[in-house]
Amino acid sequence: MSLRAAQKQMTYELFLAKALELFGTKGYAATTIDDIATAAGSTRTTFYLHFSSKSDVMSALLTKVDSILTAADDPSLTEVVASGSRALIRQWLDRKLTQWDEIEPYMTASYQAAHEPDVAAKTEQWFESAVADMTAGLDRADRLAPDRRRIRCVLAFGQLEHMSRRYFSVGWRTPREICLDELTASWCYLLDAQND
Repeated sequence: MSLRAAQKQMTYELFLAKALELFGTKGYAATTIDDIATAAGSTRTTFYLHFSSKSDVMSALLTKVDSILTAADDPSLTEVVASGSRALIRQWLDRKLTQWDEIEPYMTASYQAAHEPDVAAKTEQWFESAVADMTAGLDRADRLAPDRRRIRCVLAFGQLEHMSRRYFSVGWRTPREICLDELTASWCYLLDAQND
């Protein structure tokens, strides 16, 4: 990577970091492009060299969250579902719950920006991608009737998504281990997994 490309990447990352900070302190709606540029020690013109809008920044932050979440997935969600192993499902879910503290600022900002078409589309794409990965696991294992696989995955991933929103809003009202136990049991039922 050339020095110029490295500087451009550093500026891009600085805009993202400062936007995330501002979304956390001021809120998404109250934060302006000028606020982000100023916080990054830059200008509005330079901002527009990297992003087309504030919602474009939020979409980039969601891409970053996806990278954070999936980088830790070994084995992948598809492999976990295909395995039908209760232990692997619990391990995968436990890892997601552990990552919630790291991704909370991103997710809180994305909820505030949910009215933005780009952000709503990115969030929907993210959900559908996870469901597709899970469905591929059921297809690979040939578990459940083919016409039931996708809806079972929608229900399972929807539980995790809803639980994360509750956590970001109010924290653990029920102890984390109980939540993990119950979520694991529900996923095992929905995904027709084994008790190993």
